[in-house]
Amino acid sequence: MTHANAPLTPEGRMRLVVRCRTRPIAHVAAEMGISRATASKWVNRYKQFGELGLVDRSSAPARQPTATPGQLVRRIEQMRREHKWSASRIAFELRHDGTPVGRRTITRLLAQLGLNRRKFMDPTGENNREARRIIANRPGHMVHIDVKKAGRIPDGGGWRVHGKNSVKAKEVARSKTRGVKTGYVFLHSAIDGYSRLAYTEALPDEKAVTAVAFLDRARSWLAAHGITQIERIVTDNGSCYRANAFAEAVGESRHQRITPYTPRHNGKIERYNRILAEEFLYARTWHSETERAAALKIWNQHYNYHRPHGAHGGQPPASATPSRVNNVLTSYS
Repeated sequence: MTHANAPLTPEGRMRLVVRCRTRPIAHVAAEMGISRATASKWVNRYKQFGELGLVDRSSAPARQPTATPGQLVRRIEQMRREHKWSASRIAFELRHDGTPVGRRTITRLLAQLGLNRRKFMDPTGENNREARRIIANRPGHMVHIDVKKAGRIPDGGGWRVHGKNSVKAKEVARSKTRGVKTGYVFLHSAIDGYSRLAYTEALPDEKAVTAVAFLDRARSWLAAHGITQIERIVTDNGSCYRANAFAEAVGESRHQRITPYTPRHNGKIERYNRILAEEFLYARTWHSETERAAALKIWNQHYNYHRPHGAHGGQPPASATPSRVNNVLTSYS
């Protein structure tokens, strides 16, 4: 396929050939804004191959001595289709059989064959791996913990209040160049996988000592709602959750870290973080970080006691706790 600024398309090459039948090639080339050599090339190709010679050719070399043999490519394709093995597994099997092939080479070949994704092998999904849901069977069965980082709001409000090109926004930008940065606030959250009851705190960092202290407070808060025993604590692979201090704080509960780069394994807390961002963090204009931190406690009460949740038929998360609180909260204090 010719590029967007190509002076000649297959149709233009045909016009070139027709004009060169009655006029000199140099005159036609100058008229069409191309070199004489280019014009002569297409005229000669037409004489040799006809209209087929005016079609673009592949730029791939005629011979590729270092290319993967076709027989080996067919074997890789067969192993992928029959066993649905990954590139790493195929490389392992070939190495075991005395035919070492790099994993990156196999990945490239699978992409060229259109087999780099499982859904491409069977578009109907009949032979694909069935998706399994992560289901908590009872309160306290699984408690998901995560940290969401959000930018701090400068006193007086940020660019959402004053505009991106306002005097206030430029003042904040100048302060950053002088080393005075607004920084971030770290929202530590814990959510019960069964009831979706959530507890969130705005803390200054995500260090291990901070995560341990948050876990203790979250346990006490969940216990006040009847969730006295936590069987499993699910986290990602953040440094604060890999620390020895956090492992000791988990105690008798089982600490389960998700597969790296697979946030869907901790999907309940990830979905809660999205709700937190859409309905609280950026739902209105804040004039300071202190104002937003104070409102977080009120929003947390709203989420747990008043906001309808799809997992409980429109009832709030507190309705599924052992204490059975049903959409009733006398005070937000």
